[in-house]
Amino acid sequence: MKSGSLGGYVVRRLIQTVPVVLGVVIVNFLLLQLAPGDLATVLAGEAGGAPKEYIDQLRARFGHDQPVYIQLFNYLRNLIVLDLGYSFRQSAPVFDLLMQRLWPTLLLMVCTLVLSLGFGILMGLLAALWVRTWKDNAISVAAIIVYATPLFWVGLMLILVFSIRLDWFPTSGMEDVVAFHEGWARVADIAHHLVLPTLTLSLFYLALYARLMRASMLEQRGLDYVVTARAKGQSERRITTRHVFRNALLPVVTMAGVQTGGLIGGSVVVESIFAWPGLGQLAYQSLFARDYNLLLGIFFLSAVLVVVVNLIVDVVYVFLDPRIRIG
Repeated sequence: MKSGSLGGYVVRRLIQTVPVVLGVVIVNFLLLQLAPGDLATVLAGEAGGAPKEYIDQLRARFGHDQPVYIQLFNYLRNLIVLDLGYSFRQSAPVFDLLMQRLWPTLLLMVCTLVLSLGFGILMGLLAALWVRTWKDNAISVAAIIVYATPLFWVGLMLILVFSIRLDWFPTSGMEDVVAFHEGWARVADIAHHLVLPTLTLSLFYLALYARLMRASMLEQRGLDYVVTARAKGQSERRITTRHVFRNALLPVVTMAGVQTGGLIGGSVVVESIFAWPGLGQLAYQSLFARDYNLLLGIFFLSAVLVVVVNLIVDVVYVFLDPRIRIG
């Protein structure tokens, strides 16, 4: 594959995602307009009540007194220059708030994807190799149990066992801020805090990928090209590593890209349980505060993350499957 053709493919895919992101932004904006209450009424309620004139002044200050189509036009116009608005609740630009919370969420997402994909593929591969044995049954039953267990319950049980009972890991936060760690000491501290949130979020997807990898492996082993390879005298190990495993990865990689949105949604629960300072916890706080500018910024950034991850998945898919040609 030529690098030029790959670059053109990436550019075309990026152009194709522009209408998708635009549609997501418009739908999210209109849905938030349907939500009851706004920031002005929330601020008035926190103050114990306010006259209608004061609430109208607040709405005019926030730009909520204009028709919806005017608000949408202004928002899209500002979005072109990455002006995501101002968070009157946080007293800071939305873009700055998102950048502060982005890297903790990315750290949690990357660690979750690496752990869930790595161990999920491995467990699915082993289950397929040990098919119809007690080892296969054990892996399959464990995957079903983990898949059916709610994330919040897993997180609470991990805190109860490993934080409260065994005192191995901290219960919340991203780092020990009072310790003032620097350099590798800070990296180790963050990694220590990262273990339980990553494990909580990874278990669900690990079970999903393990089941999918097992089914994909068994399906590939029954196809004609495997029968032909056996007839040519190739060993089972070579058939599995050179042919079956590579083709079985395709649906797993595809599912990983599709599940990116669910991964961001699951981080809302996990970040709330472990007080992880990411986009999920920020979205939870801004929702109850009726901070719509901040919510719209989080939705926009989440849509961009999903698009980028799916683009990466498409590129990986091209390398995994030589039958795909980039024209």
